[in-house]
Amino acid sequence: MSERQRWLDSLAQERRLSGKTVEAYERDSRQFLTFLTGHLAGPAKLSDIHALRPGDLRGFLAARRRDGAGARTLGRGLAGLRSFLRHLEKKGLANAAGASAVRSPKQPKSLPKPLTDRDALNVVTSEAQLNDEPWIATRNAAVLTLLYGCGLRISEALDLTPADFEGTPTALRINGKGGKTRIVPLIGPAIEAVNAYRSLCPYHLAADGPLFRGARGGKLQAAIIQRDMQKLRGALGLPDTATPHALRHSFATHLLAGGGDLRTIQELLGHASLSTTQVYTGVDSARLLEIYDRAHPRA
Repeated sequence: MSERQRWLDSLAQERRLSGKTVEAYERDSRQFLTFLTGHLAGPAKLSDIHALRPGDLRGFLAARRRDGAGARTLGRGLAGLRSFLRHLEKKGLANAAGASAVRSPKQPKSLPKPLTDRDALNVVTSEAQLNDEPWIATRNAAVLTLLYGCGLRISEALDLTPADFEGTPTALRINGKGGKTRIVPLIGPAIEAVNAYRSLCPYHLAADGPLFRGARGGKLQAAIIQRDMQKLRGALGLPDTATPHALRHSFATHLLAGGGDLRTIQELLGHASLSTTQVYTGVDSARLLEIYDRAHPRA
């Protein structure tokens, strides 16, 4: 097994990074080794990686930028290479100082665009769905209601099973990014939407199987919901930013606007950092100070 594969395995098993993040790091590191092959006019060896200079890494970033990679992609790639080099450094096989000397590309500020209260409430109704099959219309409405009503990621909603709704649940246990578990309150409209879908679904829903099914009975794929949402926003005259994920943004933003505590919203979203939640909800420094003045005992 190569050291690169050992590093990737450690990311998944020890650091418990998401599968998509590990895939991205594998792709970034592979592209870097391919770059080095051309840069050095031959396959890169461990001795070449040990001798890496900041200029070599800057050359790789410049080549990726010429290929059209944006600042976020470049930043992630550099973060992955730093991690890989630190892994090698621990084994005495490389020096990670060169990577640390390279400044990460400046990231653009891109605030999420939530839907308005009225648009969000309209989108999650079964009446608004455009599918002629009633069970599919109620299915889409149930999925979208979970995104807006509980702040779930679409992948988290599609991983739910009927067992999660047995009895009279008041909360959902969600396994989020990086294997982190959080408890999310389950509101009445979400339960009603799921029950409406279950009553119409033509397939047997085993307790431990996927709750949401595709037209042929397999597990529902995120691309289907994204495609149907695209049609829905065209019919309702909504902007291109009205995606399924925008409903999660809307959940957080509308909670904050209604007086919700930023730290609690962070926990509900499953964000590791409060600064992520701050960007996610579009809260500015003035709003943070307002929250501080209202909540802190020494304010």
